[in-house]
Order: sequence, then C-alpha cells, then structure tokens
Amino acid sequence: MNARSADDGWQLRAYLAARRLAQPLMRAVLARRLRQGKEDPARLPEKLGRPTAPRPAGRLVWLHAVGLGEVLALRPLIAALQAEDPALSVLITSTARSSAQVLGSNLPAGAVHQFLPLDGPDFLRRFLDHWRPDLSIWSEQDLWPGAICDTAARGVPLAYVNARIGARAAAKRARLGGLYRDVLGRFSLIAAQDAGSAGHLRALGAESVRVMRSLKPAAAPLGVDPAELSRFQTALSGRKIWVAASTHAEDEAVVIAAARALSAQDPSWLLILAPRLPARAEAILDALTAAGLSSTRRSTGGMPEATTQVYLADSFGELGLWYRLARIACIGGSFGPVGGHNPLGSRLSGPAGALGPRHA
Repeated sequence: MNARSADDGWQLRAYLAARRLAQPLMRAVLARRLRQGKEDPARLPEKLGRPTAPRPAGRLVWLHAVGLGEVLALRPLIAALQAEDPALSVLITSTARSSAQVLGSNLPAGAVHQFLPLDGPDFLRRFLDHWRPDLSIWSEQDLWPGAICDTAARGVPLAYVNARIGARAAAKRARLGGLYRDVLGRFSLIAAQDAGSAGHLRALGAESVRVMRSLKPAAAPLGVDPAELSRFQTALSGRKIWVAASTHAEDEAVVIAAARALSAQDPSWLLILAPRLPARAEAILDALTAAGLSSTRRSTGGMPEATTQVYLADSFGELGLWYRLARIACIGGSFGPVGGHNPLGSRLSGPAGALGPRHA
C-alpha cells in the first residue's frame, strides 16, 4: 500500500464506524417509509437482513442491481453462468420496491429475489450468514461500501459488471476518493459498459478495468401473459396503438398534446400511457381531462373502448404486454431533467420502435 492509499484509508474506516452507529436511524427511516406506503410490509424483514426465502443447496451466486431495468439486464449473464453449471443457484437483490413487483414472471429458473439489506453491519451479517454466497456480482451504479467490505472480509470473490458512471457522478464520488478507491479495490473484476465509464472508474482508483458491451442488448424480451395479450389484441383490433413508457410529468405534457393532435386527425389512434410511478395516476387523469381526452384506467380493470383515446396503464410489470401491442414507443425521461431512460427497454420487450425527443 502506498502512502496515498494509506492516508485515504481513514475515509473507509470512518464510514464503517459510522454505519454501526447509524443503524437505529436506518431502522427509523425504514419505519417511516413503511408508514408512507413506500415499503412492502411482507418483505420489510429483508431490508434488515432477515431472509424470507430458504437458501438453495449447493453453489450460489449473488447478483445485485438497484432496480428492475438493471436486474433484467443481468439475465444474459445469469443464463451464461447456469449454462456453465446447471446446478448453480442464483440470488438476485435489488433496492427499488417496484423491482420486486415485476420480477416474478421474469426471474430465470433457479433464481430467488430478495431486497438488499440496509448498509448496517448487523443487517449484512444476518444476510451473509443465511445466503453464504460463493460469488458476489454488482452492476451498474449501486455500490454500498459496507456490504462490499463485509462480503470481501468473508473471502467471497467480488465482480463489478455492466459498470456505468458519468462525469457528474464521478465528480461527486471524487470528493470521497479514498473511500471509493478502497471499495473498488475489493473487486477482482471490473467491466465497464463504455470507455468513458472505464476512465472515470480508473480516476476513482479502480485497477484493471475492462471495457465490455452493455448486457442489456443481450437480454431476452420481457415476459407477457399470453391470455392477456390475446384479449387486448382482440379488443384493440383496428386501432393504431402507440405507447409512452416510464413517463414523468414533462414527458406526459408532450405525449398528451401529441395524443390530442393524433386523435383529431384519426380517431383510431390510441395512446397507452404507462407512467414511471403508477401512484401518479390521479394527477395524470386530471391532465387528460383538462386536455379533453377520454381515458380508461388499467388499475380499475377497465378495457379500452372504441372511443377511448388514452389507456392509462397504471400498473407494474406489464411493459412486455404494452410494447407488444404498440407499433411506436416513446421512452420516458426524454423531455425533462432525467435525460432519458434506456431505449433498449422497448427493444427488449417487443416489436415497437423507440422514439426519443429527436423523433417525437
């Protein structure tokens, strides 16, 4: 260890000490989120390291990603691992609640999903004692220093794949350069999605960073209920369908105006509007009413009628269905500060073509 890394080590030591002291606060924040409806009561124990599923026998690989899109992107890697060892079991963890509500029909065979525990030592100890992973694989941008250090301390090999980090995120992490240098040094393999991410990771202290293609283009299409697909295809026969997926308020202002213009030109057009957060459905309905557009809501069990101009898909886990019905897709996040969600989501889910702000 050189003098610089020895000096920087205090940042990691401070973090690891603080996380122990912060565990009561973590519990309090989790309880508040539960009261606000942001946590699943049935699976709350997982956030505290208490498993809700048994550990499969034999070797187990643990993969972590923050949310649904990142988890689904790992499916080609999981398939490759299981092709090498058909008896291999897979544990997938994520942090976003929405991911658990969608993953059921899209989990590979032999895979189990759990929420990643909060980054407290007691929570991680319970988690690691139960699951005893033989390999830990982290992806994209969701790195938790305590969990990574606790896993490495048990002698579990660590890999960081599909790594992605932009200039702004790298600049923020550079303020804690010693912390990230020590954390990244725990990984035996780091594979970045692109040269820019690789450069940022090297600047943060990562060594031997490889540049590999993103895993998302290799992922299989999202699952779909064949009966529901057939039901909607029959009900929407003769309609021209387009979908706006994972939308935010800024996207909706644009697509609602477009839906109004299309309907005026040709009443056969139908917009399927699938917001990023279905809980925003009431606000979206108000916007549709203000625009003079007739709508039907998925969560109430309604089906689009001949006069329906917008079908509000306020549900989780059905993008595979909506993309298969549509001929055009507008990807959310494109018209506001988000910067656009990954357009590969439309490619992975069905035949629709993807539109961003340049085309819409």
